[in-house]
Amino acid sequence: MTPALENYALGRWVAGTGQQQELYDASTGDVIATASSDGLDYAEMMHYARTKGNKALRKMTFHERGRMIKALALHLDSKKEDFYTLSYRSGATRADSWIDIEGGIGNLFANASLRRKFPDKPFYVDGDPIALSKGGNFIGHHIMVPKEGVAVHINAYNFPIWGMLEKIAVNLLAGMPAIVKPAVPTAYLTEAVVREIIASKILPEGALQLVCGSGQGILDHVTYQDVVTFTGSAETGRKLKAHPRILAEAVPFNMEADSLNSAVLGPDAVPGTVEFDLFIKEVRKEMTAKAGQKCTAIRRIIVPATLLEDVQIALGKALAQTTVGHPLAEGVRMGALAGMAQVQKVRQQVLQLAKNTPIVYGDLDNVQVIGGDCKVGAFMSPIVLLNSDPFRFTDTHEVEAFGPVATLMPYHDVDEAVALANLGKGSLVCSVATADPRTAQEFVLGAATHHGRILVLNQEVAKESTGHGSPLPLLIHGGPGRAGGGQEMGGMRGVEHFMQRVAIQGSPSMITAITEVYQQNARQIEKDKHPFQHYFEELEIGETYVTHKHTVTEADISNFANVSGDNFYAHVDATSLEGTLFTGRVAHGYYILSKAAGMFVDPRKGPVLLNYGLEECRFTKPVYPGTTIGVKLTVKEKVDQEKRDETDVAKGIVRWLVDVTDETGETVAIATILTMVKKKNQA
Repeated sequence: MTPALENYALGRWVAGTGQQQELYDASTGDVIATASSDGLDYAEMMHYARTKGNKALRKMTFHERGRMIKALALHLDSKKEDFYTLSYRSGATRADSWIDIEGGIGNLFANASLRRKFPDKPFYVDGDPIALSKGGNFIGHHIMVPKEGVAVHINAYNFPIWGMLEKIAVNLLAGMPAIVKPAVPTAYLTEAVVREIIASKILPEGALQLVCGSGQGILDHVTYQDVVTFTGSAETGRKLKAHPRILAEAVPFNMEADSLNSAVLGPDAVPGTVEFDLFIKEVRKEMTAKAGQKCTAIRRIIVPATLLEDVQIALGKALAQTTVGHPLAEGVRMGALAGMAQVQKVRQQVLQLAKNTPIVYGDLDNVQVIGGDCKVGAFMSPIVLLNSDPFRFTDTHEVEAFGPVATLMPYHDVDEAVALANLGKGSLVCSVATADPRTAQEFVLGAATHHGRILVLNQEVAKESTGHGSPLPLLIHGGPGRAGGGQEMGGMRGVEHFMQRVAIQGSPSMITAITEVYQQNARQIEKDKHPFQHYFEELEIGETYVTHKHTVTEADISNFANVSGDNFYAHVDATSLEGTLFTGRVAHGYYILSKAAGMFVDPRKGPVLLNYGLEECRFTKPVYPGTTIGVKLTVKEKVDQEKRDETDVAKGIVRWLVDVTDETGETVAIATILTMVKKKNQA
């Protein structure tokens, strides 16, 4: 009996009622499962996510959420071979499945590590304070907090694991729960991963729900506190974006749509160069990986007119090495498309393109298949078309065949290459193979407005480049126009999509209390004990130590010049100052900072373990011999650190504001230094 996929809703696994949709093995055509989402109460699912999952996640700090995601990544990594076994049924080879499975798990690991960029708090302070008054007693700032809703992810069929994991990694780190709706044809893979996630009990209740069927009505109950993301065709995306509820509630909607991505061969990358070979290799890989079913796959191959024939011959030879067949058959390098319906759709699109741009490689009617049968399996030959007049025959820039299909076309100068790349009306990615920095700059600056990512490919990156088609967790993924106009991932930028930025105004003391980051002119706390004698837990934001005074002498300046080797004329030669900003020999800025450290450091052994570094430093006023300086050392922020293992010392990083003033009270130097401070509680 064919198994029915189940939905995970309201904390339990439930099968959909009513008509079941069949899911097929892409290589054999066998029915492997059925799916339905009929009977699900989306209003209740949304409420459950907001009241259970959201509340639990919002209480957690970024560091706690990050450790949770890391634990999840480790758990799924231990189960990945089970996912590979199932992935072959989608037509994906081992290499194709690696992108989906380990690429998705890698996204979890990357976002887990991203926690270190955030404070160990449920919110974070965004940017720098803004002075709003002359006296400095009224300031503004920005903070970001998790939204109180749920992230609804509507995903495509081509990456059923990566598509889910790259999105939930980000919303979980931000502090929002998710409802995931994968595309039905490959939902069995998403369901398998979600079953492992739920069984692990790593996520709090309500943090993740799954809809395996059509999901009809899933957007009917979203509110302005929710976020909707969509990956798939531009046509479907536009329909969803225009949903009355999305418009009425102004729900953030991120769309990542398939696009007509291009690869450009630079005029310098002639046959025999490393760049030419890299270009051919990259095009072949992007045409055949996942059988061309990638939103980032190369659809348009833009090459110098003088090299058109060379590229056609070289690409043909490379594609001839691509064996097509069942993913488990020995020697197969390209598997099947997602299903026979997809094959028919791609075939129709190729026939439309071929009206004016003939097929110069491949055959729509014949493909040699290893370990399979093209009559029942969704197998297809790689197809290359030739558009000799790409400014005239524009179907190339408007019709996408979502399979192993690309069109070759010529250009005459870099301006033309840019114009052709931009005719795609917005793409997720393009690449340019060149060793010429001027060509790279001219192309990138010309194409940047029409693309979400641009790869410059040459010999220097050949061994380490992740390639044209690989979106990376710490770089944005998305693009303008046809590509959807959205943006996801991108490190901290991606996390911000699931948070609310709010401007706050008030006195420095109030903003300090809200942000837990000391703001200048806020109330300071002075204690009898030197702050370097306090453990991490004992230090308070705003705790300040005022040092003794020191009058700078010419001997100080000369001695520092001798020790440091910094003999810049303004410090050592009073006869060279005519026409400069200085009225006499001036103290080194780094002497002022060093002297300040000598004034505020407590030499006794205590909880301070080491100086961790210097974040920012400015020298705001010249210090001449005879100037008397003093220092205020203030606890600016405390950042908890995780123990690497049980033997590690429990500690945190303290950011100190170092304010060096002269006898008039005016700041002459200001810096933020960091120290590593031991915790009193070593448990």
